Amino acid sequence: MFDCIVIGSGPSGISAAIYLKRFGLDVLVIGKDYGTLSINTKIENYYGIESIDGVDLIKKGILQASNLGISVLEEEVVKIEMSDSFVVGTSINSYNAKTIFIATGMKRNSLNIKGLKELEGSGVSYCAVCDGFLYRKKRIGIIGSGDYMLSELEVLRRFSNDLVVFTNGEEVFDINEFKVIDKVISINKENDLIKVNTSSKSYEVNCLFVAAGMANGTSFARHLGLLTDEVGHLIVNDYMTNIPGIFAGGDAIGGVKQIVKAASDGCVAAYKIKDYIKGL
Repeated sequence: MFDCIVIGSGPSGISAAIYLKRFGLDVLVIGKDYGTLSINTKIENYYGIESIDGVDLIKKGILQASNLGISVLEEEVVKIEMSDSFVVGTSINSYNAKTIFIATGMKRNSLNIKGLKELEGSGVSYCAVCDGFLYRKKRIGIIGSGDYMLSELEVLRRFSNDLVVFTNGEEVFDINEFKVIDKVISINKENDLIKVNTSSKSYEVNCLFVAAGMANGTSFARHLGLLTDEVGHLIVNDYMTNIPGIFAGGDAIGGVKQIVKAASDGCVAAYKIKDYIKGL
């Protein structure tokens, strides 16, 4: 079991991991992509660096962590579960830890689908664990195409055999459920049914679960009951969320969207995590 699993391999996550390692703690970093820094071609406002590509900066941080003996896995975290410890599930494996530091940023899994926002909480859900039971033995739709969708689909299989997967234009293999590859254009509600309108046809389901893109801080909040503000930032007190042992920092908790702030969050959160573990 790890002392801490850091979710996110950006400046906040890697900074936390480096400090935790220097405190003598056993830490694991799991990160699938480079987040928003991958689209910032040049960074010219970070202390001591005149100009650097965003991806290069991320790679330097990961290399620094690896050189300290920190395991940095390139896997996609799809769920966090709580038992005697925290269990972090990826698309490949699962890992146990005493604490978790969420540093996934605020990369949004946005879907430009007309009517989606309006039906949230009224047939549209973002949490299979939370709401799947409400639609047991009903016709359930799910939209998405990656590992996060497959993880949510696995949960929904417990509640219904009548499942429709809307891949929104992407191909998905190795699933037995009815699959709709056409782009989803809009959704609306008619007679308590959700009508999913694609580029070629309309389909009726009792509910629609959204699992597009990758799981992030907001996704974990929906599953675990973590408190968020009105725009989805995780609410923390001394970097700890409302669930003891789960910490967060960087863009996931809001504030100035700058690398220097994210790195600072990782540093300070590491001290908080160290003190928390000492008290266990």
